[in-house]
Amino acid sequence: MIMTFLLFLAVGAVAGLLAGLFGIGGGMVIVPVLVLTFAAQGISEAVLTHMAVATSLATIVFTSISSVREHHKNGAVDWSLVAMMSVGIIVGTALGVSLITSVPGPVLQKIIGVFALLVAIKMFFGLDPKRDGSRPGNAGLVTAGGVVGFGSSWFGIGGGTFTVPYLTWMQIPMRQAVATSAACGLPIALTGAISNVFAGWDQAGLPQWTTGFLYWPAIVGIVLTSVPCAKVGARLAHKLDQKLLKKAFALLLVVVGLRFLLS
Repeated sequence: MIMTFLLFLAVGAVAGLLAGLFGIGGGMVIVPVLVLTFAAQGISEAVLTHMAVATSLATIVFTSISSVREHHKNGAVDWSLVAMMSVGIIVGTALGVSLITSVPGPVLQKIIGVFALLVAIKMFFGLDPKRDGSRPGNAGLVTAGGVVGFGSSWFGIGGGTFTVPYLTWMQIPMRQAVATSAACGLPIALTGAISNVFAGWDQAGLPQWTTGFLYWPAIVGIVLTSVPCAKVGARLAHKLDQKLLKKAFALLLVVVGLRFLLS
């Protein structure tokens, strides 16, 4: 158990660094590692992938709070956008969790594998939307939030992979887009974590120290290191070659994606 907890600390450190370096959530790292760790612990295949996604969302609650505070101090968060998108985010995330519960664990791993490969392609080739969209009305923002929340709930991420490109397409400056995306990650994570408590409440095969699908030893270990390491990553982001780092991370995601698809 001690070695497993040390692994959770290490996962949190890596996830935090990546979040600080690239402005994306650490869920793309947390979920695959938790899947492998839970499998090594002998946790039932029927629940381990759902546990990994739910646990990742729970950790993002804490990292989002830290990130949003920093962005808010710098006046970079567009709270009017966050307010409207959050309406859709809450509905979309809750709906996503309710649907994902009925998906078998091995199938969910394949879906996550495909998503990892798509994100890898986007990062490696820098495929970002052109800034030619205007800000939609409230209905459009709520709809976009619903799509972001739904997708994030399936992959255990804070939504930055979806939200940042959407906001930049709306011609929001990148600094403000990243900050606003971080703020949108909080309702995603909160709704996802709470929904997964209820979704996993009566599930068979769950280990000790779980509340629904949330696994507390992993949550505590990851949060302890991800929050401080995110600050380190943010500082390193200004000193290292971002393009080279993104290509390296994209290659890592290719390995992750293929691992899930071929397992």
